[in-house]
Amino acid sequence: MGLTPASAPGAPGAAGPVDVPDVLASALRRPGAGLLLDLDGTLVDSEPMHRAAFEEYFAARGWDVPDDVVRAFAGRRAEEVFPVLDGPWRGEDPAVLTAAVIATLRGSGLPPLPVPGAVALLRACRDVGLPVAVVTSASREWAAAVVEALGAPDLPMVTAEDCTRGKPDAEPYRRGAAALRLDPGVLVAVEDAPAGLASADAAGIGLLVGVTTSHGPRELHRAHLTVPDLRPLAACVGARAVAGPGDAQAEVP
Repeated sequence: MGLTPASAPGAPGAAGPVDVPDVLASALRRPGAGLLLDLDGTLVDSEPMHRAAFEEYFAARGWDVPDDVVRAFAGRRAEEVFPVLDGPWRGEDPAVLTAAVIATLRGSGLPPLPVPGAVALLRACRDVGLPVAVVTSASREWAAAVVEALGAPDLPMVTAEDCTRGKPDAEPYRRGAAALRLDPGVLVAVEDAPAGLASADAAGIGLLVGVTTSHGPRELHRAHLTVPDLRPLAACVGARAVAGPGDAQAEVP
């Protein structure tokens, strides 16, 4: 069995101080360990770009949409958010609205910047043979372009096209674990958005790491621990190489 939200070091309400490197190192050395990484806001600092695209599109439509409503789209598939979030778009086709926002994003011409430690983390995972997959609400086209820019074009990915239901539903992270053929309970999920953490939690992922690039620790309350960027994870995976790999991978048949 892997770490669970009720028993994991650093879980909300857990007693005693949390040493981030120790918690991560312990999780990453378990048999069957692996990483499931969100994309936007986690590997690349693109959430400000996405937020700006929503704001630009809403302004072009003459809609005054509060910032907290715009933030509700973070980490989720816009096509699923529009129908359930009250706003001036009520009654319009969610697919058409989503396509318009994506077109606005593409028109910005701004490349996403890697979150500090992202490139080093992916390189370290490759060097030590740690299984890793991307689990994102974004399209496969966008995700493929981003991971290629990060130097990891062959990463397994779960994208919007692969799921019937997006985050915060458990399906994306269940599919991520299945893509690695590993037990969800011994995997580590890394997310910047509450919806993503809820998805990973519902899928039974063992250790939830919140990256505070887009939301503060309070908003990421489902996380067992939070980090400002990916450098602590990159250091832990690199240290795994120095200490030697853990036991054989515990694959799920």
